[in-house]
Amino acid sequence: MDGDTLYAIGELAQRTGLTVKTIRFYSDHGIVAPADRTRAGYRRYAPDAVARLAFVRTLRELGLGLGIIRRVVAQELTLSEVAAEHAATLDVQISILRLRRAVLTAAAQREPTPKEMELMHQLATLSEVERRCLIEGFLDTVFEGPHGGAYYDAARRTMTPELPDSPTDEQVRGWVELAELSLDPDFRASVRRLAKNHVSDLPDGARPRPDMVAIARDVVGEAVACGISPASPQADPVVAELTARCALAYGRPDDAELHRWLLHRLEAASDPRWDRYFQLLARINGWLAPGDLNPLIGWSVAALRMRGDR
Repeated sequence: MDGDTLYAIGELAQRTGLTVKTIRFYSDHGIVAPADRTRAGYRRYAPDAVARLAFVRTLRELGLGLGIIRRVVAQELTLSEVAAEHAATLDVQISILRLRRAVLTAAAQREPTPKEMELMHQLATLSEVERRCLIEGFLDTVFEGPHGGAYYDAARRTMTPELPDSPTDEQVRGWVELAELSLDPDFRASVRRLAKNHVSDLPDGARPRPDMVAIARDVVGEAVACGISPASPQADPVVAELTARCALAYGRPDDAELHRWLLHRLEAASDPRWDRYFQLLARINGWLAPGDLNPLIGWSVAALRMRGDR
């Protein structure tokens, strides 16, 4: 056939692999117009309709709607404009699908109630502003009061999650769990007690200094790693160093009263949810995962209790 030959709709279907019904549909919507009609009213198409239909099929497979395709064919929109707009739309759809998959994966791992499932979905689909408001509400509750000063400011910065613009599934699941944890009234009260305990012994205007949890981490970490029992004689010098460093940090004598005070503070800090919060925070922010503090606190508490009457 030469370039002047017109194709019947059936011939066009054979050449393009599309059905007659589909070609007629595109023709009715002005996307591929017939070049002529027979006296009986049958449509006839020019040879360039083959290439045009192949192009239309490609755009449809990429997910473009007929309205956009009609404007591209009519040269009202360039392909680059359409591609950019469609890519942006797909980014939104991908983000939504990632959030849904993260929620479903988390649900499969924990068997939530319908109410918990609804909360997980709501937390996963919060906007950036809504996420920030939720976390700021948590931190406002934990660090309220005029006496925290620089310590509270620093603590807020180290406890703030920043979900990236294109989070991984793990980061989304981490955000959902951390948000749930931050809404737990008991966890809020636990963290608030820790914050208040730390600042209660600081004189006004004092600069932040390591709390007893950080000191315990530095002092007893090696003993725990080596498997030293808190009841063994080998633990004695470790406990002595722990109390001596806390006494120095807080300007108190290293006596029985300090030992009782330290035991009380460490018992209040013994909450595995604290470790979990910082593990999730590291995952969300892309930080190096922290070590678990609760085993170190537990060792310190046990060692101090066993030496309480000595």
